[in-house]
Amino acid sequence: MLARFASLISLAFAILLLAGCLTPAVADGPPVASRRPNILFLLTDDQRADTIHALGNPVIQTPTLDRLARSGLVFRNCYCMGSDMPAVCFPSRSMLLSGRSLFHLKHKQGGYGVRYAINFPKTLREAGYETYHHGKRQNGPSGIYKDFEHEKYLVNDDAERLSGRPGQEIADAAVTFLETRKQDRPFFMYLAFANPHDPRVVIPEYRRRYDEAAMPLPANYLPLHPFDNGWLTGRDERLAPWPRTPVEIKRHVTDYYGVITYLDEQIGRILEALRRSGEYDRTIILFSSDHGLALGSHGLMGKQSVYEVALKPPLFVAGPGIRRGETDAFVYLHDIFPTVCDLVGIKTPAGLDARSFSDVLTGKSNTAREAIFLAFIECQRALRVGDWKLIRYPEINKSQLCNLHDDPDEIHDVSAQHPDKERELMTLLARRQAANGDTLPLSSPHPRDPAVSADTLRHRPE
Repeated sequence: MLARFASLISLAFAILLLAGCLTPAVADGPPVASRRPNILFLLTDDQRADTIHALGNPVIQTPTLDRLARSGLVFRNCYCMGSDMPAVCFPSRSMLLSGRSLFHLKHKQGGYGVRYAINFPKTLREAGYETYHHGKRQNGPSGIYKDFEHEKYLVNDDAERLSGRPGQEIADAAVTFLETRKQDRPFFMYLAFANPHDPRVVIPEYRRRYDEAAMPLPANYLPLHPFDNGWLTGRDERLAPWPRTPVEIKRHVTDYYGVITYLDEQIGRILEALRRSGEYDRTIILFSSDHGLALGSHGLMGKQSVYEVALKPPLFVAGPGIRRGETDAFVYLHDIFPTVCDLVGIKTPAGLDARSFSDVLTGKSNTAREAIFLAFIECQRALRVGDWKLIRYPEINKSQLCNLHDDPDEIHDVSAQHPDKERELMTLLARRQAANGDTLPLSSPHPRDPAVSADTLRHRPE
């Protein structure tokens, strides 16, 4: 009798499975589109890695991002590879969406209209995803955005930043999309905010949450960069006079924190709409930024350097199958493209420079890349291996060597104390250049004078 009952149960289960009413616990091959998780990718603009309360900043108020970070895996060593132009956001987002490294981008030939044959949104759309983008206009090659099924832009980037409600326009539209879309396909939402990029304006109640007079200065604050790094008077560097005074930097940081706190609230609205839709537990959520920002660190204001504050954004990932905690694994922002492919069971397209770090997310590995190579136009190169980081300034034949375990703020150059380590990293840096197609010599036969002063900077042309 029991055996017959068991047979009947097995038969009923098989009928339901064939009818599509049940999903097998283990699928043979990658999951079909209807069973793949959603992807929500939140990308801010100019946000330093140290601007989230849960990650160690005692001053800033980011309750939404705190909860998200604690629910997933935090990457302490995510980097933007750098830039071959002053507008670091453009190559950063180009790398991110194309899976190509800095020296393999095509924007010099195609300008803003580059449409890579293989790209992030096209790959997911072809796999059955409903793809949605909303962001600022100067957001990487416009051609790539045409591969989103829903291609949206801010009406006016600067007007949105000046509105005092950073992120609200994108959040309003995202909430509407989540509330009204059909749920017959998984979605890929890429929300590329224009904040906390300057001009940084927020309604007064959010700025008043911070005491400007008591605002801590960055640990590596300097009134002036100690030597000419090749980019001291560009657009971003003119946002504050030389020398940078504590009063001026505190004002900028207060504005910055107020904008981030309001933006955090808008992200919270999006996540709440996702919960109401019933899709939250089926969604992998990524949060990052295109790069960081100096904002007084090292005597600089912008992101046009290879310091940690400039090229290290926050990154955390949460959702089904993602472990919780923190990792020191080295990753690039552009590694996100193949990583998402792995997570959702899509074959990663051939020919990408990016590497998946999905094994780190799922706990199968603690490492992703063995080293990080960084570059900014023709004036700066850097290499990080383990805790050691070498920065090279070819135009003035100068190096900086730091141990980031002992000196995470890159305050102390120890190249004189460790000449063997400097030579070792210079050799490795040259190899990384060659592997990445970077032909810039690391020394100049006619180096510039590295001396700099506030007076010369004030009168130097942009």
